[in-house]
Formats: sequence, C-alpha cells, structure tokens
Amino acid sequence: MTAIRGTSVDIPTEDGTADAYLVHPDDQVPHPAVLLYMDAFGLRPSLRKMADRLAENGYTVLVPNVFYRDGRAPVVELPDFIDTSERPELFQQIMPLIQSVTPERAERDADAYLRRLAECPQAADGPVGVTGYCMGARLALRTAGSHPDRVAAVAGFHGGRLATDTPDSPHLVADRVTAEAYFGHADQDPSLPAEQIERLEKALTEAGVDHRCEVYSGAPHGFTQEDTSDYHPEAAERHWRELLALLNRAL
Repeated sequence: MTAIRGTSVDIPTEDGTADAYLVHPDDQVPHPAVLLYMDAFGLRPSLRKMADRLAENGYTVLVPNVFYRDGRAPVVELPDFIDTSERPELFQQIMPLIQSVTPERAERDADAYLRRLAECPQAADGPVGVTGYCMGARLALRTAGSHPDRVAAVAGFHGGRLATDTPDSPHLVADRVTAEAYFGHADQDPSLPAEQIERLEKALTEAGVDHRCEVYSGAPHGFTQEDTSDYHPEAAERHWRELLALLNRAL
C-alpha cells in the first residue's frame, strides 16, 4: 500500500476562501492531479477516504468544499450514518446550498481549484482528471467544458439533473469537452430519468466526445457513498474499476 499524506488547505477564490482536502503519495514525487467534487452531503470523512484511495493509486487529489460561501465543512451537521429515507429535514438544509452553486459560480470556482493544483508541488505538470458524485457530477462536466485545455479525463457517478431541458443544463457544454468521459448512472435514480440519460448520450456523441455512459443495474442514487443508506458495494467497486481505468488511460 502506498503511503499517503493528507492535509487541509485553503484556496483563494473570487468569492472568498474555499476549504479543501489535499492528499497525495508521500514520496516527494509529483503525481497526476485529480479534482474530486463532493456529493450534496459535503466534505466529510467518507469523501476524504475516497480521495485517500485515489492517492494510494498514485494521484494527487483535491476535494474542495463547494459550499464554502456558507461556511467551512461541515456546513451542515451530519450523522455518522446518513439514512436518506428518514432525514427530510437534512435535505431542507442542503437544498439551498446546492442551489447556491450556480453555473457561473461553479466555473469561477473551478478556475481557483485548477489553479491550486497547477501551483501544487505534489501535482505533476500536464492535464488533470475530474470526478464528481451526485451534484458533483454536474460540476465535473461543467469543469471539463469550461477548461478543455486542462481536463483530460472527466467522470461522474450517480449524477442528477445532468441533461435537463433548461438553458443552463450541464449537458450543453458537451461541444466544448475535449476530455475522455465516463458516466456511471444508477438505474434507480429519479434525479436522472431515462430521457435525461438519452439526452446526455446524444449530446456527447454529437459533440464527438470520446465517452462511455453505463447504467448500473440495481444501484440507487448515491451508490458510491459508504456512509449512507444508498451505498451499494458491488456498484461502488465497479465505479472504482472504471474510474481508475479512465485516469490511467488519460493521465
């Protein structure tokens, strides 16, 4: 097992200071960089553990608190185990935070996150990978579209509202994406119905993006998050295989 080192860092942005988790192999050698976008429950121990796993596989990983405008993580107090069926009051707190991360803010923030990786001595020069979960899948796709010169790999897992009929839908950036893309959808996910899956696939195909979109049978929304009741071990391991294969190819 590769020894790793994780630290908390602060990232200056146009709108303030984003707290984040940075982790990398502890070997004094620069490694390919990965920007990991959180799910709606935010920067917490389970996400740091996911970043650690990427670092153990040879990557320098940055996990920003994208809700930083509303405070440092944890912005919302969370239980150790999140039962998504029993906590409507939790979602009432989280929804305004999600809505506050507008497309314009997301792109400005991505500038700051990618700049921090470019300046990081533990991150190798060259293109980066971006992965995201839940709302983070939308942020990952937007980042790939707004920074095609920096992003060589983009992945999203159990992403919601990726291809809506609104004028600022994430899928509309497909024609600016130059990265190789992979999306792992949950087949039991009301936030990404079949018509949106088809719309995303069509947009990526028509834009000529090298991509693969797969639906994980039996997987609920949130299947990668082991501190929630939506965790699906088989689907989560499949996600790791696909994500690491993508990063190894592209970076």
